[in-house]
Amino acid sequence: MPSMDATDARLLLALAESPRASVLALSQRLGISRNTVQARLAGLEERGVLGSFERRIDPAALGYPLTAFVSMQLVQQRLAEVAAALHRVPEVVEVLGLSGEADLLCQVVARDADDLYRIAGHLLAIDGVERTTTSLVMRRLVGHRMAPLLERITGPVPGAPSGPRSG
Repeated sequence: MPSMDATDARLLLALAESPRASVLALSQRLGISRNTVQARLAGLEERGVLGSFERRIDPAALGYPLTAFVSMQLVQQRLAEVAAALHRVPEVVEVLGLSGEADLLCQVVARDADDLYRIAGHLLAIDGVERTTTSLVMRRLVGHRMAPLLERITGPVPGAPSGPRSG
């Protein structure tokens, strides 16, 4: 993947701060032409830099206030089948393949403790899953973010506050 330059990083920062911004608004904000913004966005998409534009929805708003991480040890030869089975579980919101003791890390959401117990049991019952360990999220201390990495590429932004960011 080609490296990202400061203009791409500034564009992504502007999108992170205003996800609904139009190409015209982005071009005015960054002081570059609309055609340049459009071409750079297309290039970022083609290179796989920009993933899904699905907005982050708070699961609690959907009736799922509990979040847990389930680490899973598998029969290695069954990885594809286990991944397919996990994909069919609506409460599984993300699955990551790991190195180390656990093979997979699943982020799940649940309505309450009984629902989490049901989901954990369902995951453990999937053919190819040997063992699971469930950890309940008590508090999110740092949310998903990319701005600090983008700011490292852009350098100091004129007029932007310096120091640690809150939020």
